[in-house]
Formats: sequence, structure tokens, C-alpha cells
Amino acid sequence: MNELPETPDDTKNPQPAPTTPPSDKTQHKDKDDRVKIALDAMGGDNAPAAIVEGACQAADSIDGLEIILVGDENAILSEFEKHPGAKDKLTIKHAQDAISMDESPSVALRKRRKSSIHIGLKMVDEGEADTFISAGNTGAVMAVATVMLRNIEGIDRAAIAVPLPTQKGNAVLLDAGANIVCKAIHLYQFGIMGSMYAQYILDTQKPRIGLLSIGEEDSKGNAVTKEALEMLTQSSVNFIGNIEGKLLYKGAADVIVCDGYTGNIALKISESLAEMIGVELKGIFSRNLRGKLSYMLLRPSMEKFKKKLDHSEVGGAPLLGIDGAVFISHGSSTPKSIRSAILGAKKFIVENVNDHIRESLAQNQDIVSSSKKDMRDGIWSQMKRKIGLGHPDRPEEA
Repeated sequence: MNELPETPDDTKNPQPAPTTPPSDKTQHKDKDDRVKIALDAMGGDNAPAAIVEGACQAADSIDGLEIILVGDENAILSEFEKHPGAKDKLTIKHAQDAISMDESPSVALRKRRKSSIHIGLKMVDEGEADTFISAGNTGAVMAVATVMLRNIEGIDRAAIAVPLPTQKGNAVLLDAGANIVCKAIHLYQFGIMGSMYAQYILDTQKPRIGLLSIGEEDSKGNAVTKEALEMLTQSSVNFIGNIEGKLLYKGAADVIVCDGYTGNIALKISESLAEMIGVELKGIFSRNLRGKLSYMLLRPSMEKFKKKLDHSEVGGAPLLGIDGAVFISHGSSTPKSIRSAILGAKKFIVENVNDHIRESLAQNQDIVSSSKKDMRDGIWSQMKRKIGLGHPDRPEEA
């Protein structure tokens, strides 16, 4: 995960939950409308070849798309030569610059305004595209998206939402790395956003929201998770309480809420374990004749299992909370990953997920208002204690 800039703390200047109409950046689409996809052609380890090929696959197999490749026009046209008919299916938005994978997000934000990431996100901001997808520098995408598009009103921090396979179907984990340190209100907001994503993208009715902790009991966890647990319990989402890490892949929850530090570590450990299992199984089945015969018998089931664990089946993770549709793909994305990301982004737009997030925030605005009032009262009480103004009849303030 690339370096991420510190996100401004909006709890210092609390704003009421939204009751206003959706942002102009929200593009309302019906299922038959064409969705305009701005695709970063220069992002990722395999760009632009894998990006162009994936875009061609999507254009050939997914109806209702207009795909705009953002990047160096000459490099993209060179790839078009490998794909007959690409010029008729895809359009190009020239960007003379590209942000490298190891570049600082803060530098990318200030100095790389002609990059494919800047231009692609500007297209979303100005209504030229409905969504932006990039397999490039994650930190740069988040930094530019936060500044250019800003967050949905009522959301303090955007979060990376990563779909996970479980024994009971798909779940989603957030945050997967955007916010290293979180407050309780951020975790609460992640729960709201994750619930809407699971309901409208994963097609899960009444998704179960679980808070990742060191134990299932309400008393387990740190001060932040305990406060978040209280807020989520009072909310309208289907909150089931704390869940332990061992339950993630058993399907105990449809939405797993955690801070970005914990989520990113959990995700990377999972990826490493899946890779190790794959290597071990390959060794077992190729070791001798018995193993090879066993694989032939198990091949259909093994292929199904492999597909379930294959991140390219999903392709992209949405940056939930941004006032616009932004998707982040893996740096090593293949054409299949890009096609999958395009499919997911289209559904995100058609289902108007950001509008549903706004509606859920409005339904739960009293919880946020109460929490922020308690936070302000708590800070004031601490100040009074420090300067000796605590009430004499209240020893807790003395």
C-alpha cells in the first residue's frame, strides 16, 4: 500500500448529516443508460497493454458502456494495433504525464496535474465520465480524489472496500488501507457505507455488519472499537456486534468493519496464505503419478475453488465515501481484472450506491449528532479539569 496523506479531521468542525439533494457529480443512470468509464491507461505494472486489452474485453462483452482511456495517446494507439477494431470501441483522452507507483501522494497531488490520474478524476468532477478506475498509485488516487471530488456530506473519511470470498458467499471488508488511524465515528461511517455496498452490489438482503475485534464480547477491544460498537448498535444497520478474525472467512458477517491498518494487514496475510496453499497443492498434485491422477479427478472442483479465490474476478475496490465513483485496482492487474473492475464500476453507477449511502446517513443523523456532542462535552470537561474549573460536587470533573 502506497503512502497516504493525512486526511483532515472533520470532527473538529462537525456538520449535520445530509438532508440536501445528491451532488451534481452523482450521475443517475437507469439499467439501459450508457455508463461512461474513465480508465487510467497508464496505471499499474502491466500498463498500458493489460489496460487496453481489458478495456477491449469489456467493450466486447458488456453492454451499455462508453470506455475512455486516459493516458499517453501514442502509447495507447500503439496498443490498438494489437486489437483490431479497438478504435471503434474505445476513445482516448490524452494525458502527457503518468504518476509512478512509488511516487509520494503529496508530490503527485501538487505537481503532477497533467497526469492520467488527475485528468481522469477531473473528468468525473466535470461530468465527462461517471466513474474513474485506476490500477496505479493507490495513495495518489486517494489524495487527488479527496481533494478534487471531496467526500460525501456526512462522511469524514473515505475507505477502501475490498470484497472477500467466504463459506457463505461474498463479504466486504473496509477499510483496507486508506486510514491508518481511525476514530469511532469513522468506523461507524464505514459500517453505514459497507452496508449499502453489500446490499446493492453484493445483492445481500439485510447485510450483517461485524466489527473486527479481539473477541466477540462487547467488553473486548480498545476505547475506539467500544465506542464504535455503541454507535453501530444504535444505528439502523443490521449490526451483529464484534467478530474475531477467525470468523472472517466462515461468513459470520457480510460487512467487516475495521481501521485501515488492521484491514490491510488482514488482507495481506490472507493473500499470502492463499498463495502458500496454491503452491503446496501444486506440489502435491505434480509430485508423482498418484498426485497427477488425483488432480484429474478433482480438477473441476479445484478450478471452482481457484476461481473463488481469484482477485481478478472482482478486479477493483471502490473508494467508498468519495462524492463520485472511484475504483482502485491491483497494481498487477491483468486484462481479466480490468474487465471485472469495469463491470463492478458500471453496477455501482446503475445502482446509485452513493445516493443510498446519503439516505442511510440521513436516517441515522441523530446518532452522529449525539456522538459529536459527547465528544465536544468530553473535551470541555478535560479542559476544565486541567485549569481547575471542575464542579465541586462532581469529583469526576474536579
